Amino acid sequence: MSEVIQFFKSIKDTAFSMGVNDIIEIVIMAFVIYKLLEWMKNTRTWFIFRGLVAILLFFALAELLRLDTILYLARSALSIVALALIVIFQPELRGGIERLGKRNFLMNLFTGRSADSGDSFTEKVKEEIILACLELSRTRTGALIVIEKEDPLGDYIKTGIRVDAAISNQLLINIFEHNTPLHDGAVVVEGGRIIAATCYLPLSHSTEISKAFGTRHRAAIGVSEATDCVTIVVSEETGHISVARDGKLTENLSQQKLGTILDELVEKNEERRRVRLFTGKRRRKDEKSNS
Repeated sequence: MSEVIQFFKSIKDTAFSMGVNDIIEIVIMAFVIYKLLEWMKNTRTWFIFRGLVAILLFFALAELLRLDTILYLARSALSIVALALIVIFQPELRGGIERLGKRNFLMNLFTGRSADSGDSFTEKVKEEIILACLELSRTRTGALIVIEKEDPLGDYIKTGIRVDAAISNQLLINIFEHNTPLHDGAVVVEGGRIIAATCYLPLSHSTEISKAFGTRHRAAIGVSEATDCVTIVVSEETGHISVARDGKLTENLSQQKLGTILDELVEKNEERRRVRLFTGKRRRKDEKSNS
């Protein structure tokens, strides 16, 4: 009983002796651990993690029961296990590092990508995409349209065929028409142009995706997990229009709801245009004052 009292007393003494830096460290570590567990739970990593926890509990039991042979084997295999974990979690580790490196400030720092890139997503472009999606939905023609935002999609563009054409609903419909050379895979849109077709996308490993969804929907969610793009999916089976953003799929959208989502891209384009005009006027004004 005295040991229990001493334990709680030591906790109390530690709590009262904590400084501001200690509290900040605890908050940061708690947030990181929470986000790590949240990320793991939505992928197959969660099942591997549960298996590792079971193994650790087994070795804890072996330590409690003084099973020296098992503990010796565990310590001997520790370096091999560490290497094996890196190999097992390689896809997840790579995906996580890629997402970290694709945040806006890092992207601008290392790639030199400016805020003006792909800034021609206009109201007309939006209407052409909506018209194409409605027609593809009516005829139940499967389609996958990836719209680039800030994160570059160069890795996926390389897997397809370069098109580099202005967007029109007729062109999009023709691309996804059955038995045409470009119908298989995804179309990548950058600004107001179709950059490439027949592009291959990464499939999501999320365990929360319904079994009713096929490869097309899983690919849409996968690319939205890896980048900040907006991906439109037209189901070949039902004709339903869905949109994937930030790893989440919004299903069975109406024309109005699809327009509302795409309006965000149009508004962002307008904001960039206004900023560019303002900075351009200010630059010219500075040049005149200096001259």
